[in-house]
Formats: sequence, structure tokens, C-alpha cells
Amino acid sequence: MAVVAIFVDEAGPLDAPAVVLLHGVGTSGWMWTKQVRVLAESLRVLVPDLPGHGRSNALDWVSIADTAEQVAEVIASRATGGRAHVVGLSLGGYVAVHLAASAGHVVTTATVSGVNVLPFPHPGRLRLMGALMAPVMRWGPVLRANARALNIPAEDVGGYQEAARATSRQAFRRVNEEALAFRLPSEAGTSRCPVLAVAGGNEHDLTKRSLPELAAGFPEGEARLVPGVGHAWNGENPDLFTAMIMARVMGTPLPAGLSGVEGGQQGS
Repeated sequence: MAVVAIFVDEAGPLDAPAVVLLHGVGTSGWMWTKQVRVLAESLRVLVPDLPGHGRSNALDWVSIADTAEQVAEVIASRATGGRAHVVGLSLGGYVAVHLAASAGHVVTTATVSGVNVLPFPHPGRLRLMGALMAPVMRWGPVLRANARALNIPAEDVGGYQEAARATSRQAFRRVNEEALAFRLPSEAGTSRCPVLAVAGGNEHDLTKRSLPELAAGFPEGEARLVPGVGHAWNGENPDLFTAMIMARVMGTPLPAGLSGVEGGQQGS
């Protein structure tokens, strides 16, 4: 029986260095529209809709590890030279961490934003809240509240709501359960993939405290904080986010808007 592959949007020159953009839970590859517009001028840009999301919403979400394997297959078959720079935010960040740890042969660099690897207080209560939210996650009032909480720019709210409504309840519930238990993979300690962990200055304290843990967990890891923005900061400050991606691909110094993190390794 044939395996149905995740949907992947592609843009940019076929022979250019490749970058893969991995979206968050409850949205789709749509969230990278502002980045793709700039990056595709000089890079090969691959934007998957992860299982249970967007145009892959008919596929069941299995796990972060399973999704990482699917993304690794996309890179091997569609990226220039079978390798790519991987960028992930929120759920996409967790998938990118797993890729960097376990599939370094296809990942040139990994940039992960909004990832927590520390234990949550009262995880049972959070799992219950996630289960209660799943049936109403696509309701208008809930979507509007989430858009406000994420500081989605007014011009992007419509696109956000459309992407959120395309998310399956199964994926929303399973992803939230898995994220609560996520820890740094054991393979990270032997990975040769350069990893940059970033977070918005207005994010949850656990996410910010995870930055030095992520940096120390990879031999070539470093961490940065982005003052004045929240979790979905690729939309709040798209120019800075895009400049960060370009710096990672080109191997140039990171933009000045990214601040050092105490306890995080520093690099160029």
C-alpha cells in the first residue's frame, strides 16, 4: 500500500541552497508567507504542511519522531544535494530538534524557536486543558483569542484563522500531549549539526530557561533571545526573523536584534 506523503510547497531556484521551514501547531506552512517571499529570491525554499495540518490534514499525527522522518525524506528527495538548513518554530522547532539530533546527514544547520525541554508544573492539568480545548479549537471566539495572545498582526488574522481551521482535532490533541513530555533527545550529545536555539523575550519563562539547555545539549549549540517579541515572532518581526535565517544559511554573523543568553554558548 502506497504511503501518502505530506504536502510540500516549493519556491526559489532549483539549484540554490535549500531551507526547510516547519510551522507551529494549529497553523500550516501559510505562517511562513513573509519569509518565503524574501528567501525564495535566492534560496530553494521547502515548506511542508505537517501531518494533521493544512493540506496534510487528512494524515494522522503519529509523533514528533515520525514527522521528523517524513521531513528528512522530503529533504533527501527534494533539497539541493539532499541537505537543507532547517528552521522550526513551536511544533516545528520540536521537529527540528529531533532532526538535528537524529538526522544530521540531511540537516546542514538547525534553527529552533519557542521550544521547551524542561518539566511543566502540573502536567496533568495541562493535558486536561488540551483535551478540553480540542473540540472548540476552531470556534471563532477561540481563534480570535489565540490570535490576540500570539500578537498576530491584523492583516494576518484571516490567514491564521483559515490555517487553524484546517488543523485536525486529533493532531491538536496529540501534539499538545507530546510537547508536554518533550525532552532533549539523547542523540543530541553526539550530533554534529550546528543548532541555534532562540526565543522571544515575552515567551513563557520555561521556554526562555530552555535556551541554555538546548545550547549545551548539542556540541555545536548556541542560544539567543529576541527582546520585545513573543512566541510567534516570525510574524511580529518578519524582517529580523528572515535576516536570522539568511545569516544561518550564508554563515554570516547573526543580526544585532538577537541578544546573548547567560549560560548559552556564543557563536558567530
